[in-house]
Amino acid sequence: MIQVILCDDHAMIRRGIRDTLSEAVDIQVSAEAGSYAEVRDAIRNHACDVLVLDINLPGRSGLEVLQSLRETDSPIKVLIVSMFPEDQYAIRCLKAGAQGYLNKAGDPSELVNAVRAVSQGRKYVTASVAQMLVDNLSAPENTSLHASLSERELQTLLKIASGRRLSDIAEELMLSPKTVSVYRARVLEKLKLTNNSELTVYAIRNGLV
Repeated sequence: MIQVILCDDHAMIRRGIRDTLSEAVDIQVSAEAGSYAEVRDAIRNHACDVLVLDINLPGRSGLEVLQSLRETDSPIKVLIVSMFPEDQYAIRCLKAGAQGYLNKAGDPSELVNAVRAVSQGRKYVTASVAQMLVDNLSAPENTSLHASLSERELQTLLKIASGRRLSDIAEELMLSPKTVSVYRARVLEKLKLTNNSELTVYAIRNGLV
């Protein structure tokens, strides 16, 4: 039996994933979590072969969960299931240590196949992600400027481009407004831009929002 922990900050999303996985006779959801702190507790207290993880969590992101698992040499396999576009996050997540990446808008039946695959130690990506990986290997010189952004910097860029104020971003990420301002300044510098309007235009032109 494959033991799965679900981590997503939206209860309705968790329910949908749980219902999908419950149809598989060889998969059992052992626990659920809605934040970084909750998933850490769940991993300590429940059996887990595969962690089905969202990127966008309150406070600390899913990529930070990945980093924590890598630092402790955890045997848990991680399948990222996110609303973020595959072309912006899939490769980033795989490089960070995830075994698979799916978009929440994908076919639910694919989720079951993905959990089974990563539980066996195999990578699982869609055909479009596989093509991106090939393109990324064959043309590394075409890397976009935003590929150099850290996870927090990319989150800040996406939220600014979506019209969020810095105070709203600080609240959503559980950071101080000053810290968010620092991330914004770093993003502007790395992307060679000067203001929020240019950030928004950049994000739209690059398909980030």
